[in-house]
Amino acid sequence: MATVILVRHGRTTANASGVLAGRTPGVELDDVGRAQAERTGERLAAVPLVAVVSSPLERCRQTAQLILDRQEGSPVTPVDDGITECDYGDWQGRTLKELSTEPLWATVQGQPSAVTFPGGESMATMQSRAVAAIRRHDAAVEAEHGPGAVWVAVSHGDIIKSVLADALGMHLDLFQRIAVGPASVSIVRYGTARPEVVASNTDSGDLSWLRAAEPAADAAVGGGAGHA
Repeated sequence: MATVILVRHGRTTANASGVLAGRTPGVELDDVGRAQAERTGERLAAVPLVAVVSSPLERCRQTAQLILDRQEGSPVTPVDDGITECDYGDWQGRTLKELSTEPLWATVQGQPSAVTFPGGESMATMQSRAVAAIRRHDAAVEAEHGPGAVWVAVSHGDIIKSVLADALGMHLDLFQRIAVGPASVSIVRYGTARPEVVASNTDSGDLSWLRAAEPAADAAVGGGAGHA
């Protein structure tokens, strides 16, 4: 099976100031976020990527470019609206401190499957279109490049958390238990029987083992052999 590396964009000016940026145009990486994305690019330099798919928003495209800058090959670089940020509607551009006083905030934290943002999309819709996009790209990568292919999707915190929740077989209502930090790396393989979450929310460590990634068999009873 192919391997998808889910990368959250680096820190932005909105992250630093506690603002829910959403799809606001012009939100870019700050100096900290650029350094974070550069470190992620360094980690991924040892992995020959066949594709780097990005959300259309600036912060993701900047992060994707910093990854591409360290690649020796020429991965394809599609932009996909399917992995863009959640449409937070009327919440977009407001501070998290202010939003935490809204009655809907508690539902976002405890029962996100029931949430539709005023003037925006539902969190269930966000998850379904993001998972569909990731699985579609993954199938296309494997069909073209084979089961050892590795590709990257650069997206947003809630998007990646929802994709990981799906891969883990978790209900969307539990996805807030998953942490996805700026410029973090999470790794998923979609097998014929079930997805395998190889890693989540990592910001350090050698990834060169992915260079020789082999299709993983179903785990034996008692656990798999691991990657070390």
